[in-house]
Amino acid sequence: MMNLTSEAVTIENLRVVRGGREVLPGLSAVVSRGQITGLLGPSGCGKTTLMRSLVGVQRVQGGTVTVLGEPAGSVGLRRRVGYVTQAPSLYDDLTVRENLAFFATVLGAGSDQIARTVALVGLDTHVDSLVGRLSGGQRSRTSLAVALLAEPDLLVLDEPTVGLDPVLRAQLWSTFAELAAGGTALIVSSHVMDEASRCDRLLLMREGQIIADGAPDALLLETGTTDIEAAFLSLVDQEVAA
Repeated sequence: MMNLTSEAVTIENLRVVRGGREVLPGLSAVVSRGQITGLLGPSGCGKTTLMRSLVGVQRVQGGTVTVLGEPAGSVGLRRRVGYVTQAPSLYDDLTVRENLAFFATVLGAGSDQIARTVALVGLDTHVDSLVGRLSGGQRSRTSLAVALLAEPDLLVLDEPTVGLDPVLRAQLWSTFAELAAGGTALIVSSHVMDEASRCDRLLLMREGQIIADGAPDALLLETGTTDIEAAFLSLVDQEVAA
């Protein structure tokens, strides 16, 4: 039986420079299996750069990133890590089913996995619709379905709910909770602070550094605040005053 508290990702002194600017100046963190880890912070704080480093598509200048026991980007991780970018990477002239069939061939997934992921993201009634004619929320769910085809052990989601209405956001978060309950490690980035309460654990980022790490309730208790946005601002004030 899988140990749901075991480490899925270990980041040690990660340093990334982009465009001559040090985006991540030596970041360290650990992400556990079977949890939704929220990566929260303002736009430009380094969330996407960190996620790109986790999936092995970002050049790094120092430190190490170990994912499921292997260096990030290793060939052996291709089926074990799912990555959903902010902009859906889909073929607009193909249907949902055809997109999934194509990526299933690349990943070595079977038709049963296609049916499972379509049901999981709630696209049963749109499976034969052209992706180019889908709404933004439906496209986001199609991208998530692609990432889930290989039943990954780690799912990295970069701003997956941007532009979605509250109902669709709630549906996606419900799906994330189901995946975590099954042992998947999820890292979900967001700049929407009210999504924090849906996470098991939060990493709050500012200017390339993690300024807080803990469960939502623990961070509220620590800062004496009633919502995560207020907690974040309190922690920023503490950092500036230090």
